[in-house]
Amino acid sequence: MGDRYGRDVLDDNPHRRSLPQIRTVVIEPGMVVECAETGYCGAVIGVEKTAQGRAVMLEDRDGRRRLFPLRIGAFLVEGQPATLQIPVSAAAPKRSASGSRFVEGARARVARGSRIWVEGIHDAELVERVWGHDLRVEGVVVEPLHGADQLADAVAQFDAGPDRKLGVLLDHLVPGSKESRIAATVAGPHVEVVGHPFVDIWQAVRPAALGIRAWPQVPLGTPWKAGVIAALGWPFDEREAWNHILSRVRGYGDLEPALSGRVEQLIDFVTA
Repeated sequence: MGDRYGRDVLDDNPHRRSLPQIRTVVIEPGMVVECAETGYCGAVIGVEKTAQGRAVMLEDRDGRRRLFPLRIGAFLVEGQPATLQIPVSAAAPKRSASGSRFVEGARARVARGSRIWVEGIHDAELVERVWGHDLRVEGVVVEPLHGADQLADAVAQFDAGPDRKLGVLLDHLVPGSKESRIAATVAGPHVEVVGHPFVDIWQAVRPAALGIRAWPQVPLGTPWKAGVIAALGWPFDEREAWNHILSRVRGYGDLEPALSGRVEQLIDFVTA
């Protein structure tokens, strides 16, 4: 039987035969690709959701990063046109302890001139446990002050500016406190001072994370940490008690919002 519709005139179209085949390549962290339109070449750092849809983050050999939409045939892999495909496991992005998108295989960024200061080593360890991944991706260093009394002198020596911002997190920053008076003397356009209302950073950990109903009330005149250890009947010294508390923190959900919100605020400030 003859072909009632006739031969497709495009069957022998030489231009169609010469079009390159576009393969589909599953994205892998660290793989090197090139944007076919711009020539930008870099290693895959991760995939992000943007207003225009999914985009791949590339980092070039100088550490600069750019996002490129995942369009059909938009990339070159080993010199050949390719469409990048998100692996099935990446459909639900992995989250860091802070709740942000976890960047697989990310190398720590070179440290910025900006800094975040916290009052003590326990504060620094808690921030590292929950926001450590985010801070390394952003190149932000957290440093302990070992107390707020010398904050004014330290800020003056830091010499903050537009490209060298300073974020400060203070304990017990409530109206009328010593900390609030200190904060008022150092805050400025390039220095942001925020704080939480707790007597000590220990209290910023939710009691439920430790299996207790509430943090105990410590009588005036009793050192707060020693009073807490005694009231809870813990067989620890202060360092052991803190290690126990820190081990129960799995993510931002184990912290009081009065702390986690302030840390996020400082990270946004110093990276803006």
